Amino acid sequence: MDSLTPTPAHTPDFQVPLEVTDGQHSALIDDTLALLSDGAPTQANQYGLTEIDRWAEVLRASEKPGLAKIIRELQSLREQLTSNDADPHAVAETLATLGAETGKVADEASAGYGPPLAQLGKLLIKLGSSLSR
Repeated sequence: MDSLTPTPAHTPDFQVPLEVTDGQHSALIDDTLALLSDGAPTQANQYGLTEIDRWAEVLRASEKPGLAKIIRELQSLREQLTSNDADPHAVAETLATLGAETGKVADEASAGYGPPLAQLGKLLIKLGSSLSR
């Protein structure tokens, strides 16, 4: 550069999409199934909130169509679970919606993800049902 060349403007930082391997997808599904198999996580169980955050990040990074509703429901669930006055019925509805949407994704899933995602969807619906009683 010479003294007449204008100083380049600051270029914004680009966010590199998160790369998630098949093994990481499988581990995330397995971890979530293990967590939910013990029943609904409590507010004191920060591991549940961590899993919600992991799922939201992975789904956002995948950029696959049809996941926007699941991402919104995960955010809603996180807000409900961190609220001081969480309504069990609202949490139950969110879990049921997440279960139904997960079931839809399972129907279209490839690479062996269909059965574990279907199991996850059923487990989410079951948890929602148990909370609504």
